[in-house]
Amino acid sequence: MSGENKESKTEAKAAMKNSMAACPSCAAVFSEGPCRPTVFRRFYERGDMPIQNDSRGRRRSVRWKVALDVLDYHHFLPLFFDGLAESLSPYNFIAVQGIHEMLDHGGPKILPVVPQLIAPIRKALDTRNNDVMCSTMKVLQHLVKSADGVGEALVPHFKHFLRVFCEFRCKTYTPHATVYGPKKPSLGELVEETLQILEQRGGKDAFKAIKVIIPNYHSCVSC
Repeated sequence: MSGENKESKTEAKAAMKNSMAACPSCAAVFSEGPCRPTVFRRFYERGDMPIQNDSRGRRRSVRWKVALDVLDYHHFLPLFFDGLAESLSPYNFIAVQGIHEMLDHGGPKILPVVPQLIAPIRKALDTRNNDVMCSTMKVLQHLVKSADGVGEALVPHFKHFLRVFCEFRCKTYTPHATVYGPKKPSLGELVEETLQILEQRGGKDAFKAIKVIIPNYHSCVSC
């Protein structure tokens, strides 16, 4: 083999080593997963959800078909959380808005449902969709603060969804920030903020559980 051919192969190998293509696992971390219709969407389209889009005013809102204080949280809250994985309008808006309003009014009905919310939370995070993940972070923050004991109840389930936090913790790209309003927090900022709230509300075992999955996380709670 000539010296010229050897040199060309050496350069090609070096180029491959330094390219993203040489490390598909790294590129895959930030790749969006397939967007599939959710169970929430199917139920909503056939009229089986107790909520509907309300376009009567200037501001987007939802309208409930039943009073929130008589709503079956065991049945409906997991269905709404399933809608977190939606990236298509109006389903994403209706699901997220519905969750926030249910958390505002749920009180003691929320804690018993927490184990049923873990799978849809993980499903939403696994979409790797920036908007979906940001919405999910905000919902998680609200969930933890919504009722006594919820933070502690989430700690045993950290292993099911915090690994995604670890992957996106340093991501700072915010695609929809505009000059017409305050800057939206980036996904990385929301991840860090959510971790701190999980630690603050998760009791004495929360920091250890986070540290096992995210070794470089530093406690925000004063000793």
